[in-house]
Amino acid sequence: MSRPKDFSHSLPPIQVAPSILAGDFGHLADEARRVELAGADSLHVDVMDGHFVRNLTIGPQVVAAINRSTELFLDVHLMIYNPFDYIESFVEAGADRLTIHLEATEDVSDTLHYIRRCGIQAGLAFCPETSESLIPKYLDQCDLLLLMTVQPGHGGQAFMPEVLHKIRFARETCLKLDIKMDIQVDGGINPDTAKQCRAAGANVLVSGTYIFEAPDMAEAIKSLRHKEGQQ
Repeated sequence: MSRPKDFSHSLPPIQVAPSILAGDFGHLADEARRVELAGADSLHVDVMDGHFVRNLTIGPQVVAAINRSTELFLDVHLMIYNPFDYIESFVEAGADRLTIHLEATEDVSDTLHYIRRCGIQAGLAFCPETSESLIPKYLDQCDLLLLMTVQPGHGGQAFMPEVLHKIRFARETCLKLDIKMDIQVDGGINPDTAKQCRAAGANVLVSGTYIFEAPDMAEAIKSLRHKEGQQ
């Protein structure tokens, strides 16, 4: 049986997006600045509504406060039902990309289109159990695919290796169709799982617990971005 193709040497630039969900919520502005100084490419902000997922986190006002404290690209992940109703609020709050869940959105195409009409990037997220067969339908409608490597809703979960085949399918499909696409993974990302995800074709790595609990945040970020033969 042949080994799966390793995409890690032919990916778009590797980006690391620390998830502020793992930070100190009493000092979010300080945490955002700490992430920026540590060399992150963007800041991942998880918005949860208590319905699509059981957890309840932050809204547009908090996103606006985070935006005032950092120059980082704000990668806002909407784990909420009916995200169309909240697009303008999060755009006004300073989101640079809004990622919606296929499973939580009645009209995926209209929602992605409207996000782009608002002048920011649109992302589309898939839960671990959602079939990869739906991915090709939306590749020309979004700027990023987020393939969850844990069940959405709370941090600190173990990485689900069964998602690797979905990452590989997405990257292979993009290459076949000649579509330049960022593929993001979120959940249980550390140096070992990041290496697996890069090999499968992911180039945007969201990590919360590993980065925020690291003794040296800058070194933790660097360890996720590392490629063979690079420092």
